[in-house]
Amino acid sequence: MTQSENDITVVHVMRHGEVENPEGVLYGRLPGYHLSELGRRMADRVAEHLAERDITHVVASPLERAQETAAPIGKAHSLDVAVDERLIEAANAFQGKTFGVGDGALRRPANWRHLTNPFRPSWGEPYIDQVVRMMGALGAARDAARGHEAVCVSHQLPIWIVRSFAERRRLWHDPRKRQCTLASLTSFTYRGDKIVSVGYSEPARDLVPAHLLAGAKKVKGASKGVGA
Repeated sequence: MTQSENDITVVHVMRHGEVENPEGVLYGRLPGYHLSELGRRMADRVAEHLAERDITHVVASPLERAQETAAPIGKAHSLDVAVDERLIEAANAFQGKTFGVGDGALRRPANWRHLTNPFRPSWGEPYIDQVVRMMGALGAARDAARGHEAVCVSHQLPIWIVRSFAERRRLWHDPRKRQCTLASLTSFTYRGDKIVSVGYSEPARDLVPAHLLAGAKKVKGASKGVGA
């Protein structure tokens, strides 16, 4: 067995912090959406949590909220933050629209054509396409940090989809049941090139509003972190 086959590498895939989005827009891949003050605190908290870890590579989605989340981690380890387009948010037909709980979006006939197939899904980027690009991004991060640890900052849906794939679950799912809270870490441990375990943690859990925690019920009128 070669040294590379024995290497243990951990790739932490972090969801970005809270975004300033008072209108509740599903911002998706739109530019110009930045972390809120609370989101910056979340990013700092995770950077503190990872400060003593053997991080040798930090990379993020090109979107501002992901880059801003990654910055404190890179600074703590004296590393530049790389960009990987494959870590970007999933494409969504409702990008730029408000699509919150109780706003009647599902009753609008103009939206029905996007809601015909939840298994693909018909309203956005196919789940399998997300798997392919995210596995590629994780593999690149693993190779860059071989024998050490890497951090990839991405977005809720792609993170959940690649985790579901790694854990051999079906890709279609109830969005309310995703375990991927703001500023959470989904950690993939590789032995050589093979994923041998997946972990999940929430270093900034005490900063996350209760209705945005993993598995929480959505509250009508609560602040929205849409397109995360």
